[in-house]
Order: sequence, then C-alpha cells, then structure tokens
Amino acid sequence: MATRMDLDGKPIKPMTICMIGAGGFIGSHLCEKLMAETPHKVLALDVYNDKIRHLLEPDSLPWAGRIQFHRLNIKHDSRLEGLIKMADLTINLAAICTPADYNTRPLDTIYSNFIDALPVVKYCSENNKRLIHFSTCEVYGKTVGSFLPKDSPLRQDPAYYVLKEDTSPCIFGSIEKQRWSYACAKQLIERLIYAEGAENGLEFTIVRPFNWIGPRMDFIPGIDGPSEGVPRVLACFSNNLLRHEPLKLVDGGQSQRTFVYIKDAIEAVLLMMENPDRANGQIFNVGNPNNEVTVRQLAEMMTEVYTKVSGEPALQVPTIDVSSKEFYGEGYDDSDKRIPDMTIINRQLGWNPKTSLWDLLESTLTYQHRTYAEAVKKSMVKPVAS
Repeated sequence: MATRMDLDGKPIKPMTICMIGAGGFIGSHLCEKLMAETPHKVLALDVYNDKIRHLLEPDSLPWAGRIQFHRLNIKHDSRLEGLIKMADLTINLAAICTPADYNTRPLDTIYSNFIDALPVVKYCSENNKRLIHFSTCEVYGKTVGSFLPKDSPLRQDPAYYVLKEDTSPCIFGSIEKQRWSYACAKQLIERLIYAEGAENGLEFTIVRPFNWIGPRMDFIPGIDGPSEGVPRVLACFSNNLLRHEPLKLVDGGQSQRTFVYIKDAIEAVLLMMENPDRANGQIFNVGNPNNEVTVRQLAEMMTEVYTKVSGEPALQVPTIDVSSKEFYGEGYDDSDKRIPDMTIINRQLGWNPKTSLWDLLESTLTYQHRTYAEAVKKSMVKPVAS
C-alpha cells in the first residue's frame, strides 16, 4: 500500500484506533474504509458485531490482524482504559440516539450520552490520547427563526436558521419536553470535552452529524433490531415501504431536514483522523445543505425511489398524518429546520459532500429491499400480504 499523505503533504504514520461503538451503522462503514484503504489498526469495541462480522472472518482477508473485536459494554468494563492506552486515537460512537427513546427512556438516554461517556473522556485526557467524539446536530435544538411569527419574512433569512458551530446558540424546549434529554446530555459532554482541552490539554475533535444515511443504518424492526420500537425517520419510512404500509407523517411532516450519504460523511471522518493539526480543537458540522427537504417531501421521494428499486406499485394512499403525541408519546417536541453551515470543515479539511438525495435513497432502499427479501426467504419474517 502506497504511503498516504495528509493535506499538508506529510506522510501519515499507521496508527491504532480504539473505536467504541464499532459495530454500529457509522462504525461499520468506518471500519470498512480503514481496512480497505489505510494501514491503520482498529480495536473494535461493541456489544454486537453483526454489522462488521464480514470484516472479522475469515483469517484469509487481506486485512487479517488489523482489526480485533472486543465484546464489551463501556458502562462497566475494567478493560476500557487498557484498550484506550493501547491506541493512538479513540473514536467514541456509543450512544442511544433514536428519537422515540428520548422521551420514553430519558434516564437511559442521559446516562448513555453523558455519564457513560465520562470515563472515555477521562482516560483519554489522563493518558494523553487523542479523542474524536461523535455528538449530534440536535445540540443546536430549535432555530432562532422558529420563534419568529409564522408570516415573518425573516424566517427566510439564513441568519435565523443556518447552524454554525462557533456562533449558533443551543436552544431547547422546557424541562417537561423530555425529548431534549438527548440533546442536553450531548451538549454537556461537548462542554466537558472542550473544558478538558482548555484546562488539561486534551486533543479532541467533536463531530456533529446531520442525518447520515445509507445501508445498515438503524434497523428493520423484527429483522436486525427489536420487533417493537421506532427507529429514525428514514428507517421508519423504509420499514413502512417494505411492509406495504402507509408512511406516517408526524404533525403533517412539515419539519425540514438535510441528509448526507454515509460514504461521503466517512470521508470527512478519515480526514479528521489523518489531519490532527487541522482537526484538533475543532467542532465540525458534517452534513449536506444541498439535500434539504421537508419530511413530507422525503416520504414522497422515498415512495418513488422504492417503486423503482422494488418493482412494486405504490400504495393508493401512500401517507397518513399522525400527531407527535400519538407517534412518540407525551413530552415530544421538535426543531423545525436544521441546515448545517459548512464553512469550518471546508476551510480546515477541504471537505464537501457529493451524493444527491435521490442517489443516497436509491442506495439505501436497494439494500433494505434486498435485506428484507433475504429475511423473508429464510423465514425470519413473514411476507406481508399485498
């Protein structure tokens, strides 16, 4: 493998990476990228390895020996500090991050995203190890624009809704709206990491993902996840499409979101890993402002894409409206619009996303359709009568 060069033309030394949450959606894609394109070693930590099993077996794989799986839960495992000490860089992806949990399991959500992350930050700081911590675009909460009158022309002014890492405020709903338990826990761990950098010299990078989409994201309930439970919007919609059910639009599907393809986003993470001089001390939005749609538009586009990849006709009534209380339970609240400002990541790392919303939906739904069809064939799930 030819020597890799960083953005400043310096050779990149092979490193050992302690990846917490390596068995999840983002972790599995990052492990694939590291094994296929770099000489780096990965200590893969997680409670499950289903999504990276293809990288671990057999021993004849070209990267054999460069990835080791350690089955552990960071909540209560004495091996954690030793594994962080063995690595040059720790990447923490572990989190409870499905919106349905935020107001039904607020305690688990807060513990998972703040308390359980504390030892990781502590061990990195005490052992002078670099940390890349995955946060969320949810830390921004509501936009300033959402508080303006509905008919205010200022709502169209980007200054009121484009989110900037270094200037945008973090605005959450009231304490009764437990949906903000996730965002608040994530914001507090960001502040703690930032303080460790300022007071104790911790080298850190914080990543704020804006809806990363692609194969293996979330779960298809009953196949590769719990039979009950609500994953995030794209997995919810794809599950409805697979089961020939109408897509449920919460409160009319008026919220606006941007979506970025996982393979584009992983490129950004690799740049952060291999360019510490440009990434240390930075907080990076990673999203695609060009792929902005309302949730209703997303549902319409997914229905169209799924009809193409599956060859199945669309339902006569493809969507139905539901209230947020009915869908998520008491205590739900939402942000209206989340558009990432890309100035900092573009300036520091020269990164720009490439994949259009249509293309990323086609890739994701093709994967979901194939996975579901294989599960039906193996009698893991019953086919839905059409």
